[in-house]
Amino acid sequence: MASASSTSARSLFADSKMRLADRVQVNVNNISSLARQITRGSKSTEILMHSSRNFAVAEQAMENSENNLKKLQALCTHANYQYDSIKKSTRQLEEVKEQVCAMQR
Repeated sequence: MASASSTSARSLFADSKMRLADRVQVNVNNISSLARQITRGSKSTEILMHSSRNFAVAEQAMENSENNLKKLQALCTHANYQYDSIKKSTRQLEEVKEQVCAMQR
């Protein structure tokens, strides 16, 4: 019986050893998976930071464009005032010409 129990003990020991090896393998796989996730996470943080910087730059460019458009709008308004003034002066000049011609007759 001693021989049967030692064979049984060896069998149990071999099974335990196999299960332990399997668990170690699963843990190693889980650790490598975790490392990959961490690496991906750090890359997504870099991508997010890069996108944030680009967004800030684009936002600044949009603000500058908006300011430039406001300035252009003011310039257009002033140009229209000047155009109206020139048009009025031209009409008055024609009237003055007519008056001068009338005086010369």
